[in-house]
Amino acid sequence: MELLRISAVSYLNTFPFVYGLKESGMLTNYSLSLDVPSLCAEQLKNSNVDLALVPVAALPEIGQYHFVSDYCIGAVGEVKTVLLLSKVPMEEIKRICLDFDSRTSVELVKVLARRYWHIDPVWEKLKPGQAESQPDAEALVAIGDKTFGIREDFPYVYDLASEWVNFTGLPFVFAAWVSRIKLEDEAVDLFTRAIAYGVSHKRECIAYFRDKLPPSENCLGYLEENISFEFDKRKKEGLSLFLSYLR
Repeated sequence: MELLRISAVSYLNTFPFVYGLKESGMLTNYSLSLDVPSLCAEQLKNSNVDLALVPVAALPEIGQYHFVSDYCIGAVGEVKTVLLLSKVPMEEIKRICLDFDSRTSVELVKVLARRYWHIDPVWEKLKPGQAESQPDAEALVAIGDKTFGIREDFPYVYDLASEWVNFTGLPFVFAAWVSRIKLEDEAVDLFTRAIAYGVSHKRECIAYFRDKLPPSENCLGYLEENISFEFDKRKKEGLSLFLSYLR
């Protein structure tokens, strides 16, 4: 099997995938780069990797693509790390700052604002790294591990996955494993077995990454209760609906 070049996200919610790739022993001929979600999509789009954990809002720009494995980063309720943080109640929000790191969360908050909350704020794009240092922002979309440290700065916290479920009745998919060309069956099988190993060994994964975990958080509980890894029929329905809104 040829070298399989993989790009994944460097957040707590993807640690089980990374753990499975590194420790299962099932996939050996691979390289792995860890990026923020928006850069994972660019890596695949520019053919720098063969397979990436792609934010789903970037799928229309990739062109032809193939889903790989039955795993994703999804949520069936509160996700905790994809948030709209605000100093004022929802109906009073006039300006929302947007985290650079995730196209999907940016598009999701715009869909919710237009179709569910019925607000029309000014959108302000942030540069890389700025979302961690916006305590004076009226409202801020923030994703990933940084949310554990900044959510206390805002009295109003809206979980975007919960808001989507309340709006549609469907789960939400934030990122899925995608290739631009159809990969060899052997590669797909070994890759799927490796990440399945990680998903089924979350406790061991937490111990393996103990030096990289957000402090004072129940990280195992987060992986078990807030992240839903199975890319099942209901999640595919939710993803299809979300992509239709983007069109």
